Amino acid sequence: MDVEEYLRHDGLGLAELVATGQVTPSELLETARTRAKAVNPAINAIVAWLDDHADQRVAGELSGPFAGVPFLLKDLHQDLAGTVSNDGCRALAGRTARKTDTVVQRWLDAGLVIFGKTNTPEFGSKGVTEPDLFGPSRNPWDTRRTPGGSSGGSAAAVAAGILPVAAASDGGGSIRIPAACNGLVGLKAGRGMMPTGPVETEQFLGMATNGVISRTVRDSAAMFDALVGPEPMSPYVTASPERPLLEQLDEAPGKLRIGYTTRCALREQPHPEAVRAVERSAELLTELGHEVEEVEPPHDDRRLGRDFLLMWFVRQAADVERIKRETGCGDDGFELDTLVMAALGRATGGIALHDAQERRREHVAALADFHARYDLLLTPTLGEPPIEVGSLDTPPALRSVVKALLKTRTTRVLKLLGTVEQIVDNSLRWVPYTQLANLTGRPAISLPLHRTDANLPMGVQFVGAPRSEGLLLRLARQLEVAAPWTMPTPLLEAA
Repeated sequence: MDVEEYLRHDGLGLAELVATGQVTPSELLETARTRAKAVNPAINAIVAWLDDHADQRVAGELSGPFAGVPFLLKDLHQDLAGTVSNDGCRALAGRTARKTDTVVQRWLDAGLVIFGKTNTPEFGSKGVTEPDLFGPSRNPWDTRRTPGGSSGGSAAAVAAGILPVAAASDGGGSIRIPAACNGLVGLKAGRGMMPTGPVETEQFLGMATNGVISRTVRDSAAMFDALVGPEPMSPYVTASPERPLLEQLDEAPGKLRIGYTTRCALREQPHPEAVRAVERSAELLTELGHEVEEVEPPHDDRRLGRDFLLMWFVRQAADVERIKRETGCGDDGFELDTLVMAALGRATGGIALHDAQERRREHVAALADFHARYDLLLTPTLGEPPIEVGSLDTPPALRSVVKALLKTRTTRVLKLLGTVEQIVDNSLRWVPYTQLANLTGRPAISLPLHRTDANLPMGVQFVGAPRSEGLLLRLARQLEVAAPWTMPTPLLEAA
């Protein structure tokens, strides 16, 4: 199979070619590798190659809805036993996974051929993918810009045509942000839908979830069907859909009430492209017969952003200390920004952490009240078009100050300097809309319904009520048919 033919098919399409004998899994794998070798040097999406595993897979019998389709794991909390598991961290570089995570086993059961792992920021802690360990991933549509994060490597690989769908995860927007940056579909399932075992029960207090980034809605639906369902380590059982979501895709979603907003306390003036993305989407939804109106933001996004990051800082502090104990490494095993977040986490009192966690109830209540009146919330996915690589780097002068504070263990000064507020503004200002769904455990999806005048993708986000993944995907399919977003694959000249 040549690359041009390969690029014409989504994951289910490639699986159909295998099932009908038109192509073999080994031929698909070779095509994916050929494409990867051509484009990966420009985008740095793949950071580990699992050639032995992939070759063994295509030499055996494969079954499942994606039998024979090439696939990439994210190099973060998606372990395949006997293969590398770095988490984007120097202290963990070259670590070998001892167990296969449940989500990875379900991908294997679906027949996928895993041949590598994708780049991610250290511990998935940023909305860009620029780890010191492997260097930055780049956006195939403009390699000066970020593909987003933390699943930026996966999104860049899909956008560049290495494969039609790739593994991802989302703890604060890490599926939806890179999907939006790269013109792709990104569904974040609701809390408890996706497996996290066998090592963990819930990732990041239940705010993080596994999933995929894809080119088509039907691939996202089929992947949801392949992954959904409880496991022995599930802290509670969330009811699965009565029918596979793939079977429901072409059923009309019905007339929906959709409230939209671009307002955000973290951006006094919304970026014009973010406004255009939502307004044009609202026009399309109205043309399709939905009832759409502008609303006030249903929550205090500045308070939510601060609470989200405070809990993240505490998690970073715990992770850094655990890894130091397990590996014997010192601070030099971690990036400076990670050490700052960990220091802020250590300086957080128990009452402050408790209060932040308790305020989740307020955020849930605010969104529940909204969904009592509207079926879906529509916002931009990004606060602005994909930013340039290096835009969020800590300035050299501040790095020197921070290093001195860390060395002398006077990190409480960071709080007095307003470091938390600075991180909230710097980290979330360009992606302020996605954390709501994580903190409240609601499903959300980013769809590539807008492109800027410079041809950069800009997604829009829909946030649903609990167990509305089917509704989100049916609406996505309706929009995909009404305004197809299939675009020429970037970097074609490298094929």
